[in-house]
Amino acid sequence: MKNLFERTSSNWVRYSEYEWRAAEDGTLYLTPTKTAQPGIYDPLAEYQQIVLDAINIGRMESQGKTPQEIQKAIGQFAVKYGLLGLMTALPTTPTFMDYEAVYLSKNHFIKEETMSTKDYLHLFFPFHNPDVVKRGVESMWNIQNDRVMMALAITMSDKPMAVNMSFQREYAEPYEWMKQQFIDLAFTFLTSVIFYEDYDDMTPDQRLLMQEGMTAFGGIAPTYRIALLDKPTIIWDFHSLMLGIQMMFSFMLTDSETPVKLCKHCAKAFIASRPSTVFCSPQCKNKHNVYKSRARNKSEE
Repeated sequence: MKNLFERTSSNWVRYSEYEWRAAEDGTLYLTPTKTAQPGIYDPLAEYQQIVLDAINIGRMESQGKTPQEIQKAIGQFAVKYGLLGLMTALPTTPTFMDYEAVYLSKNHFIKEETMSTKDYLHLFFPFHNPDVVKRGVESMWNIQNDRVMMALAITMSDKPMAVNMSFQREYAEPYEWMKQQFIDLAFTFLTSVIFYEDYDDMTPDQRLLMQEGMTAFGGIAPTYRIALLDKPTIIWDFHSLMLGIQMMFSFMLTDSETPVKLCKHCAKAFIASRPSTVFCSPQCKNKHNVYKSRARNKSEE
């Protein structure tokens, strides 16, 4: 899978600064600050690090990290890569603004199968409702008094309206929802690790349970097109960063040459240079050997 995304491209938006804000109902959200500046980048150019960061954040709660530590890590993730785009990840289509209501796939957060567009938008714009007029399948979105946001909307006008709206400064994502997405990704990764490492010690029913659990992973697949740039290039149309991460993770998880592994010493996810590698760095290998040596000496006393 070497240079898997060498001839691919995708655009996403990240802001220079984010902050945690509580809504009137107490829900904690992550949102760009009022003075944050947007930037466009290609997630595929750094796909391995994005996936590793997401997995390691997803393992923090099980490792006993505090909510403050997890919030800090998620905030740093957003500065590096942007928000997850949950608003367009949960519906059955990212073009839900073209319908009379929002139809939702099964998810952890919203039990209803359908919601009014206005109510759904409010979940992600808790501090400032976007100026949207919705009449049946027709919708109109107005941006006023912010030239930067207007320029961003024009630049990303090839995206569905809802995706474009999720790039605006007023857009926000709930902390608990973001954290759960990272946890789900880490759980899927650990399921794969445990399945193969403990395969011989599991019963057939346990193996079947883990296999069935893995089939639940995934979401709406991103679409792609081919552009004739300096060379033929696959352009991935990610309607949410989260679904892009899931796709990148899927390719990495099935890569037998440079697999994703857990370090035997620090337990962080890393890309192994070869299948037999079990430590993320020489430092971890040395520390692990020192620990084993001390443990052996202590047992011999």
